[in-house]
Amino acid sequence: MAETKLLETTGTVEQIIFRNEKNGYAVIELNNGEELITAVGNLPFVDVGEELHLVGNWVTNQTYGEQFQVEAFERSRPANEAAMLKYLSSGAVKGVGPATAQKIVKLFGKSSLDVMENEPERLCAIRGVTKAKAEKISEEMKRLGGIREMMVQLGGYGISPEEAVRVWKCFGTQSVDRVKENPYCICEGETNISFDRADQIAASLERPQDDLCRVRAGILHVIRHNLGNGHTCLPADKLTATAARLLGVDRELTHDVLEDLKADTSVVSCVFKDREFIFLPELYRSELYSEERVKMLLRFPAPPISGIDNKIKEVEKELGIQYAEGQKQAVREALSKGILILTGGPGTGKTTTLNVIIRLLECSGEKVLLAAPTGRAAKRMSELTGREAKTIHRLLQVEWDENDHPVFAKNEKNLLECDALVIDELSMVDTSLFEALLRALPLGRRMILVGDSDQLPSVGPGNVLGDLIASGLLPVVRLRQVFRQSMQSLIVRNAHRIVAGEMPDLKARSGDFFFLPCDSPAAISATIVDLCNRRLPASYGFSAMTDIQVLSPSRKGELGTQELNKKLQQTLNPPDSRKKELRVHGFLFREGDKVMQIRNDYNLPWTRSDGSVGEGVFNGDLGVILEIDRRASVISVRMDERVVTYEAETVAELELAYAMTVHKSQGNEFPAVVIPMFRGAPQLAYRNLLYTAVTRAKSLLILVGTPETVRTMVNNNRKTKRYTGFYYLLIGGQENES
Repeated sequence: MAETKLLETTGTVEQIIFRNEKNGYAVIELNNGEELITAVGNLPFVDVGEELHLVGNWVTNQTYGEQFQVEAFERSRPANEAAMLKYLSSGAVKGVGPATAQKIVKLFGKSSLDVMENEPERLCAIRGVTKAKAEKISEEMKRLGGIREMMVQLGGYGISPEEAVRVWKCFGTQSVDRVKENPYCICEGETNISFDRADQIAASLERPQDDLCRVRAGILHVIRHNLGNGHTCLPADKLTATAARLLGVDRELTHDVLEDLKADTSVVSCVFKDREFIFLPELYRSELYSEERVKMLLRFPAPPISGIDNKIKEVEKELGIQYAEGQKQAVREALSKGILILTGGPGTGKTTTLNVIIRLLECSGEKVLLAAPTGRAAKRMSELTGREAKTIHRLLQVEWDENDHPVFAKNEKNLLECDALVIDELSMVDTSLFEALLRALPLGRRMILVGDSDQLPSVGPGNVLGDLIASGLLPVVRLRQVFRQSMQSLIVRNAHRIVAGEMPDLKARSGDFFFLPCDSPAAISATIVDLCNRRLPASYGFSAMTDIQVLSPSRKGELGTQELNKKLQQTLNPPDSRKKELRVHGFLFREGDKVMQIRNDYNLPWTRSDGSVGEGVFNGDLGVILEIDRRASVISVRMDERVVTYEAETVAELELAYAMTVHKSQGNEFPAVVIPMFRGAPQLAYRNLLYTAVTRAKSLLILVGTPETVRTMVNNNRKTKRYTGFYYLLIGGQENES
């Protein structure tokens, strides 16, 4: 598709129709001397009366018609008396209303803005303007001038207007001076600007490599970066060594700067088993709170329910089934104690056990709440239990603050109303979310935690399920017996072989588990495309859009999700003159594409065919693109029975989903799963990643690649090594803290 040539226009702001104070997105009316036009885009701090030079393109919004989509802009202060009057009358300058604005412009004319900023004492000539008020007006003018200067200067460093808004919120009128004094300040706090960007700015200012500000920021960057790898803390020796390599400085220097960070409480230091670990304060507080709250729940448990064995027998008689001893033990623990961890692999009866626990709790008059980490996991929990299950965020009534951080309405001051709380897929719950759950759960209530400890840990930092089990503090029932009907499935049998460190059966030629040998990435990729496009639909009647899911360990590489999605899109939904396309951040979307929501968005509106409406789309929700409005950058997606509309600001929350990473598939089940097996990043070749991928398949699993890759993954039982403090805190292993 050809690049669209950018257009330019200049005019005066007549009206602010809409403004998002968080990110600077605005809709304005601009008088370009010939007509009033509507302009939309990132226009932070723009006010009525200002003159703007806009660069962008015309788009057509389905609701509002023709609009000028702004890609970049420059601003000027109001140049004539009429524009100044309009600007000052708009309320842009605090303390100056329409009446005062008229008096100022009448008295000072074209010099009005300069007088207000630099000679405030002259304003006292106006009746009603005191010296104190004049000084406040001057301060406000300097503040606004500082915003403009900051945006111009930061723009010269490649910082976008939206990012400049965040810098301003952190540093206010001192923004420019702060950035010049210490460029690394922009990668701290809530600015969300990367260390690499700050390093580029510092280099342009010729700051030395061993600048203490740089070393400080580099150490914090290493800690924050590793939150993305699941660590809530890092060993101090590894941290200083890694930071020294990254920064190209002596390790002694990183050690000294780390001591300064500890001294001013920018980080927290703890010693566990004679080794020092470094936390960001918020992660340390989160793990410490969870440890204390878990122990408190154990000290003040829910009251036991009597006659448990008789109740189990009654259910067995009523349903005509016989529970295994492990299942009965789980029921006893759940009904007699306050906390239970229920774990086990596929086919071991976790769902059956959970259903009888819920049934008996409800028969005893207890109110039971059910929740799971993701929308799809919650939906699956509802289907398996026959009861409503919510996402944990929805259960805790999440809202988002101005920095897009979750704030939960349910907390210590507004507790959940329940007698028992059941959380499924606990392996996916990270440290911060577990803390939020504990804050909202009253003492004396049951908490039943369900998960497969052999699956991948959470995407976010922490290893909650693993640490809780390893601590030995909580009752844990691990279901091990695989039931006869499940043993008929080669998927189930091979999953248990993988967990046990044994090679799965790759020679089967019938059943639900197949291995197709291929010896090159190109052959593997071609085979996967053919399976999805021709072989599986022809042999099993599976739909490539709704039934077949390709899972890859990685996003990158020839067999990563990005490349596989391109090839699958090209074959399953090829270019067609009747299908509109839209390219967003380098990714091409086409009408008919299979897509996935990649973050929880509780404000995204949707509509059902019956006309009912609602809000909320969740990380992992899958759908198909119905329609694309290219000029307005709007995409309509059908997700189950809902149609979700993605505007320009939210389209980035979508990605192609013919293939997804194994991590993204957690909590889901698919009728058919296809997985490439070829050597790639060593850090992704381990046992529980393969196990997690295999257990996503409900009816059919196909591995495509080399048996050597399967063997490498099965033999690598290192799991995902995570540094956390939760386990040590639970067992009382903290030796000192600073």
